[in-house]
Amino acid sequence: MQEKRHEFLRGAKDGIPIALGYLVISFGLGISAKNIGLPVWAAVLMSVTNLTSAGEAAGIAVIAASGSLVEMALTQFVINLRYALMGLSLTQKLDGSYTLPHRLLTSYGITDEVFAVSVSRPGKLSPPYMYGLISLPVLGWTTGTLLGAAAGELLPPLVGEALGLAIYGMFIAIVLPPAKKDKGICCCVVLSALLSCCLRYIPVFSGITQGFAIILCAVIASALMAVLFPRKEEGQ
Repeated sequence: MQEKRHEFLRGAKDGIPIALGYLVISFGLGISAKNIGLPVWAAVLMSVTNLTSAGEAAGIAVIAASGSLVEMALTQFVINLRYALMGLSLTQKLDGSYTLPHRLLTSYGITDEVFAVSVSRPGKLSPPYMYGLISLPVLGWTTGTLLGAAAGELLPPLVGEALGLAIYGMFIAIVLPPAKKDKGICCCVVLSALLSCCLRYIPVFSGITQGFAIILCAVIASALMAVLFPRKEEGQ
């Protein structure tokens, strides 16, 4: 029992920086959710069930465009598919005490940052450590959304809309550094933007809803760039 408690606290300590980052990011998502008319409880519930900034931002866009449930499901599937790959990779580091229920609970909290910390930690990963690592980021994510959505109710509409732009600044800050270093990523970003503009402004595509536009841009751009700029194997 003492060892499990020690492992949980060690995971919680490793999760503190992630939680602080999530607190800031999800504040902008909470503002954005409030700006499209979602109540505070719905914004928080969305964050509790969707631990991904890109997925949640896309979900807010689909809701704002009155998209269908099919659009929402496909959008989330395409954007969050990478977590399935992360989960498969992470299974190679789990220790022998990981039963199926532990795996299912852990899969709920796998994010880019949690995955990065997990795979970089030496040795095998135990359930208590992973629960500790996940718990604070989940708390930070939902708390930030709660604070952002609540602030959106109290602040004047103009200020709330201005703060809602912070989420786009976050995505720019995420995309620009790797785009500067990798030609394939840069081309993928530019192509996605061009496709989005085409679907938005060319009349023949006017029947395509915003939800499906997100799906098409993501799939076409990533598939084409994977062909043109394949990732080299290690050692090549």
